[in-house]
Amino acid sequence: MNTEKNLRVSVLLDYYSPMLTDKQRDVIDLYYNEDLSLSEIAEHENITRQGVRDSIKRGEQTLFEMEDKFALAERSEKFYALMEEISRLAVEIKGECGNPGAVAKRAEYISKLAEENKELF
Repeated sequence: MNTEKNLRVSVLLDYYSPMLTDKQRDVIDLYYNEDLSLSEIAEHENITRQGVRDSIKRGEQTLFEMEDKFALAERSEKFYALMEEISRLAVEIKGECGNPGAVAKRAEYISKLAEENKELF
């Protein structure tokens, strides 16, 4: 299985699970988060292995469509990266309090980050 896709589907499930049917949500969770096989899920859910596969595929499609439309996961990733950058800059500013030029440079960069990322808020 593709590890990157598995992680992506798992993350999208956190954001968009209410958009799925109960069955889709359950089988995707069992498949991606609990690492059960299609046969194990089929037995657990009392449906065929093909039914499990179809439900997973339809659910994945819905998750990817929702992310294409709303980009909540992508925006959250950008937001957290931005917060990490701001935190790093704050530490640098604290260390450069005796150097007003360096502090001003960092403050300017923080303002630029905020301006460039307004759409996240």
